[in-house]
Amino acid sequence: MPPRQSPTLTEAELRIMNVLWQRGSSTVQEVLERLSLRPALAYNSVLTTIRVLEKKGYVAHKTTDGRAHVYEPVIAQGEARKSEIRHLVSRFFKDSHEQLVLNILEERGIKPEELNRLRGMLERSNNK
Repeated sequence: MPPRQSPTLTEAELRIMNVLWQRGSSTVQEVLERLSLRPALAYNSVLTTIRVLEKKGYVAHKTTDGRAHVYEPVIAQGEARKSEIRHLVSRFFKDSHEQLVLNILEERGIKPEELNRLRGMLERSNNK
């Protein structure tokens, strides 16, 4: 039985998506050239990962005049980020954003300037 496909992005998938979000569209070779991974990935590894991303609905391809496919992101980076956060909150914090924030505060701490920005955001959202 094949492994179940996760709706979230693996680290390798995220790196490839970052290239595609930055460039807009690319061939596998162009993605490979822009990845700064050590050790370097093989062409087939990048191609396989892009195909998985296509199955997940993150990218689509079009064929150019030649044989190479050009891949482009279907989901915007902001939407992917929101989806990842929803998944994290649902899976680890029982759909409680409050628990997520409390965990961040307890585990990592927060810089005073970050806390001030958060207070400002909370105040603005309460005034809406």
